[in-house]
Amino acid sequence: MTAAKTQMRREIEEIPLAVDRLLTEGADAVRQARRCIDHDPTYFLSVARGTSDHACTFLKYACELGLGLPMASVGPSIASVYGARLHAHGAVCFAVSQSGKSPDIVRLTQSLTDSGATTVAITNDPASPLAHAAHCTVPICAGPEKSVAATKTFVTSLVAGLWLIAELKRDAELIAAIHALPRLLDASIGCDWSEVTSAVTGDSAFTLGRGPSWAIANEAALKFKETCRIHAESYSSAEVLHGPVSIVGPGFPVLAFAAADAAEVSLVEVADALADKGASVFVTSDKAKTATRLPHCRTDHWLTDPIATITSFYATVEGIAVSRGLNPDTPRHLNKVTETV
Repeated sequence: MTAAKTQMRREIEEIPLAVDRLLTEGADAVRQARRCIDHDPTYFLSVARGTSDHACTFLKYACELGLGLPMASVGPSIASVYGARLHAHGAVCFAVSQSGKSPDIVRLTQSLTDSGATTVAITNDPASPLAHAAHCTVPICAGPEKSVAATKTFVTSLVAGLWLIAELKRDAELIAAIHALPRLLDASIGCDWSEVTSAVTGDSAFTLGRGPSWAIANEAALKFKETCRIHAESYSSAEVLHGPVSIVGPGFPVLAFAAADAAEVSLVEVADALADKGASVFVTSDKAKTATRLPHCRTDHWLTDPIATITSFYATVEGIAVSRGLNPDTPRHLNKVTETV
Protein backbone atom coordinates (compact mmCIF):
# COMPACT_ATOMS: atom_id res chain seq x y z
CA MET A 1 0.00 0.00 0.00
CA THR A 2 1.32 3.43 -0.93
CA ALA A 3 1.96 5.68 2.07
CA ALA A 4 -0.17 8.81 2.27
CA LYS A 5 1.50 12.05 1.28
CA THR A 6 2.45 14.37 4.07
CA GLN A 7 0.82 17.77 4.21
CA MET A 8 4.26 19.26 3.65
CA ARG A 9 4.65 17.29 0.41
CA ARG A 10 1.21 18.37 -0.81
CA GLU A 11 2.10 22.00 -0.15
CA ILE A 12 5.44 21.65 -1.94
CA GLU A 13 3.57 20.32 -4.95
CA GLU A 14 1.28 23.37 -4.74
CA ILE A 15 4.20 25.80 -5.12
CA PRO A 16 3.93 26.24 -8.91
CA LEU A 17 0.17 26.86 -8.65
CA ALA A 18 0.66 29.27 -5.74
CA VAL A 19 3.25 31.27 -7.69
CA ASP A 20 0.96 31.31 -10.74
CA ARG A 21 -1.88 32.57 -8.54
CA LEU A 22 0.35 35.32 -7.14
CA LEU A 23 1.37 36.39 -10.64
CA THR A 24 -2.25 36.37 -11.78
CA GLU A 25 -3.90 38.00 -8.78
CA GLY A 26 -1.11 40.11 -7.32
CA ALA A 27 -0.34 42.54 -10.12
CA ASP A 28 -2.53 45.36 -8.78
CA ALA A 29 -1.01 45.11 -5.30
CA VAL A 30 2.54 45.12 -6.68
CA ARG A 31 1.78 48.16 -8.86
CA GLN A 32 0.22 49.95 -5.89
CA ALA A 33 3.26 49.19 -3.75
CA ARG A 34 5.54 50.45 -6.52
CA ARG A 35 3.63 53.72 -6.65
CA CYS A 36 3.72 53.94 -2.86
CA ILE A 37 7.52 53.75 -2.74
CA ASP A 38 8.43 55.29 -6.09
CA HIS A 39 9.98 58.33 -4.41
CA ASP A 40 13.71 57.71 -4.84
CA PRO A 41 14.30 55.93 -1.48
CA THR A 42 17.69 56.30 0.14
CA TYR A 43 17.91 52.79 1.65
CA PHE A 44 15.88 49.71 2.55
CA LEU A 45 15.12 47.97 5.84
CA SER A 46 13.61 44.59 6.61
CA VAL A 47 11.62 43.27 9.54
CA ALA A 48 11.10 39.51 9.88
CA ARG A 49 11.97 36.35 11.79
CA GLY A 50 12.80 32.75 10.88
CA THR A 51 11.92 31.65 7.37
CA SER A 52 10.62 35.12 6.54
CA ASP A 53 13.96 36.59 7.57
CA HIS A 54 15.68 34.27 5.10
CA ALA A 55 13.37 35.70 2.44
CA CYS A 56 14.54 39.15 3.50
CA THR A 57 18.18 38.11 3.14
CA PHE A 58 17.42 37.15 -0.45
CA LEU A 59 15.63 40.47 -1.02
CA LYS A 60 18.60 42.31 0.51
CA TYR A 61 20.86 40.97 -2.22
CA ALA A 62 18.23 41.72 -4.86
CA CYS A 63 17.97 45.33 -3.66
CA GLU A 64 21.69 45.87 -3.42
CA LEU A 65 22.55 44.17 -6.70
CA GLY A 66 19.51 45.37 -8.65
CA LEU A 67 18.80 48.83 -7.25
CA GLY A 68 22.20 49.78 -5.85
CA LEU A 69 20.64 50.57 -2.48
CA PRO A 70 21.68 49.03 0.86
CA MET A 71 19.22 46.98 2.88
CA ALA A 72 19.59 46.25 6.58
CA SER A 73 17.70 43.89 8.87
CA VAL A 74 16.28 45.53 11.99
CA GLY A 75 15.77 43.38 15.09
CA PRO A 76 12.09 43.43 16.10
CA SER A 77 13.07 43.72 19.78
CA ILE A 78 14.27 47.28 19.08
CA ALA A 79 10.65 48.38 19.39
CA SER A 80 8.90 45.55 21.26
CA VAL A 81 11.38 45.00 24.09
CA TYR A 82 13.57 48.09 24.22
CA GLY A 83 10.96 50.65 23.18
CA ALA A 84 13.40 52.48 20.93
CA ARG A 85 12.32 54.55 17.94
CA LEU A 86 14.39 54.60 14.78
CA HIS A 87 14.75 57.62 12.54
CA ALA A 88 13.90 56.03 9.20
CA HIS A 89 12.61 58.90 7.09
CA GLY A 90 13.37 58.21 3.44
CA ALA A 91 13.70 54.45 3.93
CA VAL A 92 11.57 51.67 2.53
CA CYS A 93 10.84 48.77 4.87
CA PHE A 94 9.83 45.27 3.81
CA ALA A 95 7.98 43.58 6.69
CA VAL A 96 7.62 39.89 5.86
CA SER A 97 5.44 37.45 7.80
CA GLN A 98 3.24 34.68 6.44
CA SER A 99 0.70 35.13 9.25
CA GLY A 100 1.17 38.85 9.86
CA LYS A 101 0.34 38.28 13.53
CA SER A 102 3.55 38.30 15.56
CA PRO A 103 3.35 41.27 17.94
CA ASP A 104 7.04 42.21 17.70
CA ILE A 105 6.98 42.31 13.89
CA VAL A 106 3.79 44.36 13.92
CA ARG A 107 5.06 46.76 16.58
CA LEU A 108 8.33 47.52 14.81
CA THR A 109 6.55 47.95 11.48
CA GLN A 110 4.12 50.40 13.06
CA SER A 111 7.02 52.27 14.65
CA LEU A 112 8.80 52.56 11.30
CA THR A 113 5.57 53.70 9.64
CA ASP A 114 5.21 56.40 12.29
CA SER A 115 8.85 57.44 11.87
CA GLY A 116 8.48 58.30 8.20
CA ALA A 117 9.59 55.08 6.50
CA THR A 118 7.47 53.70 3.67
CA THR A 119 6.42 50.28 4.92
CA VAL A 120 5.36 47.33 2.76
CA ALA A 121 3.80 44.25 4.34
CA ILE A 122 4.48 41.01 2.45
CA THR A 123 2.09 38.53 4.00
CA ASN A 124 -0.32 35.70 3.31
CA ASP A 125 -3.08 37.52 5.20
CA PRO A 126 -3.95 40.97 3.78
CA ALA A 127 -6.33 41.54 6.72
CA SER A 128 -3.65 40.83 9.34
CA PRO A 129 -2.40 43.29 11.98
CA LEU A 130 0.84 43.61 10.01
CA ALA A 131 -1.04 44.72 6.91
CA HIS A 132 -2.83 47.37 8.97
CA ALA A 133 0.49 48.63 10.36
CA ALA A 134 2.04 49.14 6.92
CA HIS A 135 1.41 51.73 4.23
CA CYS A 136 0.69 49.07 1.63
CA THR A 137 0.44 45.30 1.39
CA VAL A 138 1.55 42.74 -1.17
CA PRO A 139 -0.41 39.53 -0.50
CA ILE A 140 1.62 36.44 -1.38
CA CYS A 141 -1.51 34.50 -2.40
CA ALA A 142 -0.12 31.17 -1.20
CA GLY A 143 -3.44 29.85 0.06
CA PRO A 144 -3.73 27.93 3.36
CA GLU A 145 -0.48 26.45 4.62
CA LYS A 146 -1.09 23.89 7.37
CA SER A 147 2.25 22.13 7.66
CA VAL A 148 4.36 23.70 10.40
CA ALA A 149 7.37 23.88 8.07
CA ALA A 150 6.76 26.77 5.68
CA THR A 151 7.46 26.01 2.03
CA LYS A 152 5.10 27.63 -0.44
CA THR A 153 4.82 30.79 1.67
CA PHE A 154 8.61 31.15 1.58
CA VAL A 155 8.70 30.78 -2.19
CA THR A 156 5.81 33.17 -2.77
CA SER A 157 7.41 35.70 -0.40
CA LEU A 158 10.58 35.55 -2.51
CA VAL A 159 8.60 36.00 -5.71
CA ALA A 160 6.45 38.85 -4.37
CA GLY A 161 9.42 40.83 -3.05
CA LEU A 162 11.57 40.21 -6.11
CA TRP A 163 8.71 41.16 -8.40
CA LEU A 164 8.30 44.47 -6.57
CA ILE A 165 12.04 45.15 -6.83
CA ALA A 166 11.97 44.32 -10.54
CA GLU A 167 9.08 46.75 -11.02
CA LEU A 168 10.95 49.47 -9.15
CA LYS A 169 13.94 48.91 -11.43
CA ARG A 170 11.67 48.53 -14.46
CA ASP A 171 13.67 45.45 -15.34
CA ALA A 172 11.73 43.81 -18.17
CA GLU A 173 14.07 40.82 -18.38
CA LEU A 174 13.68 39.98 -14.69
CA ILE A 175 9.92 40.54 -14.78
CA ALA A 176 9.65 38.10 -17.69
CA ALA A 177 11.76 35.53 -15.83
CA ILE A 178 9.52 35.84 -12.77
CA HIS A 179 6.43 35.21 -14.89
CA ALA A 180 8.06 32.11 -16.40
CA LEU A 181 8.62 30.54 -12.98
CA PRO A 182 5.51 28.34 -12.52
CA ARG A 183 6.44 25.77 -15.19
CA LEU A 184 10.09 25.77 -14.11
CA LEU A 185 9.19 25.26 -10.46
CA ASP A 186 7.11 22.27 -11.45
CA ALA A 187 10.22 20.79 -13.09
CA SER A 188 12.31 21.69 -10.02
CA ILE A 189 10.15 19.54 -7.76
CA GLY A 190 11.01 16.55 -9.92
CA CYS A 191 14.80 16.93 -9.71
CA ASP A 192 16.26 13.70 -8.35
CA TRP A 193 18.38 14.44 -5.29
CA SER A 194 18.21 10.89 -3.93
CA GLU A 195 22.01 10.89 -3.57
CA VAL A 196 21.63 13.62 -0.96
CA THR A 197 19.05 11.54 0.91
CA SER A 198 21.46 8.59 0.96
CA ALA A 199 24.36 10.73 2.20
CA VAL A 200 22.57 12.58 5.00
CA THR A 201 22.47 9.83 7.59
CA GLY A 202 23.91 11.51 10.68
CA ASP A 203 22.92 14.48 12.79
CA SER A 204 25.10 17.24 11.29
CA ALA A 205 25.51 18.93 7.90
CA PHE A 206 26.65 22.14 6.26
CA THR A 207 24.70 24.18 3.74
CA LEU A 208 26.58 26.70 1.61
CA GLY A 209 25.71 29.60 -0.63
CA ARG A 210 26.95 32.99 -1.66
CA GLY A 211 25.08 36.14 -2.60
CA PRO A 212 21.34 35.50 -3.08
CA SER A 213 21.94 31.76 -2.76
CA TRP A 214 23.25 32.22 0.77
CA ALA A 215 19.67 33.03 1.76
CA ILE A 216 18.67 29.67 0.31
CA ALA A 217 21.39 27.92 2.32
CA ASN A 218 20.06 29.60 5.47
CA GLU A 219 16.56 28.38 4.76
CA ALA A 220 17.79 24.86 3.96
CA ALA A 221 19.67 24.65 7.26
CA LEU A 222 16.55 25.66 9.16
CA LYS A 223 14.44 23.05 7.36
CA PHE A 224 16.99 20.34 8.17
CA LYS A 225 16.62 21.31 11.84
CA GLU A 226 12.82 21.65 11.79
CA THR A 227 11.86 18.54 9.88
CA CYS A 228 14.80 16.13 10.24
CA ARG A 229 16.35 17.04 13.63
CA ILE A 230 19.66 17.50 11.82
CA HIS A 231 22.00 20.13 13.21
CA ALA A 232 22.71 21.86 9.91
CA GLU A 233 24.71 25.07 9.82
CA SER A 234 24.66 27.55 6.95
CA TYR A 235 27.78 29.38 5.82
CA SER A 236 28.82 31.64 3.03
CA SER A 237 31.26 29.76 0.82
CA ALA A 238 33.63 32.66 1.50
CA GLU A 239 33.74 31.77 5.20
CA VAL A 240 33.47 27.99 5.54
CA LEU A 241 37.15 27.32 4.82
CA HIS A 242 38.10 29.35 7.87
CA GLY A 243 37.03 27.99 11.28
CA PRO A 244 34.06 25.78 10.30
CA VAL A 245 36.08 23.50 8.01
CA SER A 246 37.73 21.87 11.02
CA ILE A 247 34.50 19.93 11.65
CA VAL A 248 34.59 18.34 8.21
CA GLY A 249 35.64 14.69 8.10
CA PRO A 250 35.14 11.73 5.77
CA GLY A 251 31.55 11.54 4.58
CA PHE A 252 30.46 14.79 6.25
CA PRO A 253 27.45 16.00 4.22
CA VAL A 254 27.64 19.41 2.55
CA LEU A 255 24.94 20.85 0.29
CA ALA A 256 26.09 23.84 -1.78
CA PHE A 257 23.54 26.04 -3.54
CA ALA A 258 24.79 27.72 -6.71
CA ALA A 259 23.04 29.93 -9.24
CA ALA A 260 24.22 31.02 -12.68
CA ASP A 261 25.65 34.23 -11.26
CA ALA A 262 29.02 35.83 -10.60
CA ALA A 263 29.53 33.77 -7.43
CA GLU A 264 29.08 30.34 -9.05
CA VAL A 265 32.72 29.67 -9.92
CA SER A 266 34.08 30.60 -6.49
CA LEU A 267 31.37 28.62 -4.69
CA VAL A 268 32.09 25.53 -6.78
CA GLU A 269 35.80 25.84 -6.03
CA VAL A 270 34.99 25.70 -2.32
CA ALA A 271 32.64 22.73 -2.85
CA ASP A 272 35.43 20.90 -4.68
CA ALA A 273 37.93 21.77 -1.94
CA LEU A 274 35.65 20.25 0.70
CA ALA A 275 35.12 17.17 -1.43
CA ASP A 276 38.89 16.82 -1.70
CA LYS A 277 38.99 16.68 2.11
CA GLY A 278 36.67 13.66 2.07
CA ALA A 279 33.32 15.36 2.63
CA SER A 280 30.21 14.21 0.75
CA VAL A 281 29.58 17.41 -1.16
CA PHE A 282 26.66 18.10 -3.48
CA VAL A 283 26.34 21.24 -5.57
CA THR A 284 23.72 22.64 -7.95
CA SER A 285 26.21 23.35 -10.71
CA ASP A 286 27.66 21.57 -13.71
CA LYS A 287 31.04 23.18 -13.09
CA ALA A 288 32.08 20.92 -10.19
CA LYS A 289 35.08 18.63 -10.62
CA THR A 290 35.12 16.53 -7.44
CA ALA A 291 31.87 17.51 -5.72
CA THR A 292 28.75 15.69 -6.89
CA ARG A 293 26.73 17.65 -9.44
CA LEU A 294 23.06 17.70 -8.56
CA PRO A 295 20.29 17.89 -11.17
CA HIS A 296 18.96 21.44 -11.11
CA CYS A 297 16.65 23.71 -13.01
CA ARG A 298 18.13 26.94 -14.32
CA THR A 299 15.63 29.72 -14.91
CA ASP A 300 15.66 32.68 -17.29
CA HIS A 301 17.53 34.95 -14.86
CA TRP A 302 20.24 34.42 -12.26
CA LEU A 303 18.12 36.12 -9.59
CA THR A 304 15.32 33.61 -10.06
CA ASP A 305 17.62 30.55 -10.09
CA PRO A 306 17.65 30.32 -6.25
CA ILE A 307 13.85 30.13 -6.21
CA ALA A 308 13.96 26.97 -8.30
CA THR A 309 16.77 25.53 -6.18
CA ILE A 310 14.94 25.87 -2.86
CA THR A 311 11.92 24.17 -4.41
CA SER A 312 14.06 21.15 -5.31
CA PHE A 313 15.49 21.13 -1.79
CA TYR A 314 12.06 21.21 -0.16
CA ALA A 315 11.05 18.07 -2.06
CA THR A 316 14.25 16.39 -0.87
CA VAL A 317 14.17 17.40 2.79
CA GLU A 318 10.60 16.18 3.15
CA GLY A 319 11.74 12.80 1.88
CA ILE A 320 14.71 12.75 4.27
CA ALA A 321 12.41 13.42 7.22
CA VAL A 322 10.06 10.61 6.21
CA SER A 323 13.00 8.23 5.67
CA ARG A 324 14.09 8.95 9.26
CA GLY A 325 10.65 8.03 10.59
CA LEU A 326 9.69 11.66 11.32
CA ASN A 327 6.50 13.50 10.44
CA PRO A 328 7.58 16.82 8.88
CA ASP A 329 4.09 18.23 9.38
CA THR A 330 4.42 18.24 13.15
CA PRO A 331 8.01 18.99 14.18
CA ARG A 332 8.81 18.50 17.84
CA HIS A 333 8.28 21.57 20.06
CA LEU A 334 7.06 23.78 17.18
CA ASN A 335 3.81 25.54 16.30
CA LYS A 336 2.73 26.93 12.94
CA VAL A 337 2.57 30.51 14.20
CA THR A 338 5.04 31.71 16.80
CA GLU A 339 4.04 35.04 18.30
CA THR A 340 7.01 36.74 19.96
CA VAL A 341 7.01 40.01 21.84
